[in-house]
Amino acid sequence: MTAIPLPVLEFAFELRVSVDDGWHVGRGPDERLWFTPITGGTVAGPLLNGEVLAGGGDWSVQRGDTFQLDARYLLRADDGSVIDILNRGYFRSTPEVGARMMAKEPVDESEYYYRTAPVFQTDAPAHRWLAENQFVGIARDDNGQVCIRMFVVR
Repeated sequence: MTAIPLPVLEFAFELRVSVDDGWHVGRGPDERLWFTPITGGTVAGPLLNGEVLAGGGDWSVQRGDTFQLDARYLLRADDGSVIDILNRGYFRSTPEVGARMMAKEPVDESEYYYRTAPVFQTDAPAHRWLAENQFVGIARDDNGQVCIRMFVVR
């Protein structure tokens, strides 16, 4: 039997997403639904540069100490092309780490789990590769911005 090749991750770019205060929407006794508006940001890296457009948002469901994330927003590449991103993932921390983050204290990335699996859509020929590859995002909070390092799986 042939060995299964291990995936190789290539750094593509980092999103720095600015957000506004979120709203508690509701749900049930064991989970809470939140909406966080996306207000802009930047895209920078070896494979893509541009901006995060205002107007999208992140719907997150909290169950215990884990948040299931479902964000949708638009990017505009430096050449003017618009790219749709649907970015789903998970954030998990201990209550103590979460409290430190809410208090805007510095928290090392190793103290929490924040991973995403984005899907891109565009018909721009120069950026079609985004819609034809699998990506993994490793996220962190950085002074009120959500920073996601995007890696293409080779």
